Amino acid sequence: MLTISAAEVDHALTFPGLVETLRTAFRDGAVQPVRHHHSVERPDGAASTLLLMPAWTDFNAAGSSAGGHIGVKIVTVSPDNNAIAKPAVMGLYLLLDGVTGEPEALIDGQRLTQWRTACASALAASYLARQDASRLLVIGAGALSSFLAKAHSALRPIKSIHIWNRTPANAEKVAAALRAEGLPASAAGDLEAELGEADIVSSATISTTPLVKGALLKPGTHVDLVGGFTPQMRESDDEAISRARVYVDTRAGATKEAGDIVQPLASGVLKPEAIVADLYELARGEKQGRRSDSEITLFKSVGAALEDLAAGIAVYKALKGRQ
Repeated sequence: MLTISAAEVDHALTFPGLVETLRTAFRDGAVQPVRHHHSVERPDGAASTLLLMPAWTDFNAAGSSAGGHIGVKIVTVSPDNNAIAKPAVMGLYLLLDGVTGEPEALIDGQRLTQWRTACASALAASYLARQDASRLLVIGAGALSSFLAKAHSALRPIKSIHIWNRTPANAEKVAAALRAEGLPASAAGDLEAELGEADIVSSATISTTPLVKGALLKPGTHVDLVGGFTPQMRESDDEAISRARVYVDTRAGATKEAGDIVQPLASGVLKPEAIVADLYELARGEKQGRRSDSEITLFKSVGAALEDLAAGIAVYKALKGRQ
């Protein structure tokens, strides 16, 4: 069995390559049981969340390879980690042989999650963002922020990347790291002004108060909501939802777990039939993405075990030759 570090995941993947891997995965499908979602209460501080996300090759799907794979991601989300300079998200990914169940790889789950989450956003943007989108606003300066910046830059002609965070020093830290890699990044000071200028808004926070104000979005903007993963978390307001054509990664996940979708559905601001498509339907050409350069599009992701499986297999195949 391979034990694969974060650095080795970085070596194995590219952003354009993983976007195409995910496009194929959503087109072909996989078996995804309902993920286990548990709250771990603590006497002091915020509760942690334990997620168990299994998936395996759909042997009944056209194009499935013989043998296949089984995978499960074990993730914890501990909001108080930020106070001690640790990532909120921790995890491991276990990849198994699809026939024998033999363990094939134990992969750094944090890094795999960062790659697949960012590339799922870029996959959605390949259908939903304007072809000429050049100004990217990233809201949040956590571990995912730089991955989102690089993934979107791999799919669209991004000329400027603006990082906003409640703590400006954290935004500058991310921007400096991106500049060191040759990307045109800077820290943003005025969120409202940035929302009015951005072609793509990519938000990765665990806020319960909307940060993306729909009234400020210019025509043609694509909004990418990544952070919220419970019904109580929300990154966009009602006006952002009502002004946009709304898309999700998976209908089952987003309509149950994503506050940006759950809350507008409950209030009637968003009707179920107004969710235009999920990534399955976009990848299979069953539903239309962006229709014009003037419309606002909004994509909400909560993550899918299929994404982890596809990314895990890609990493394993790239590195298994070292055995």
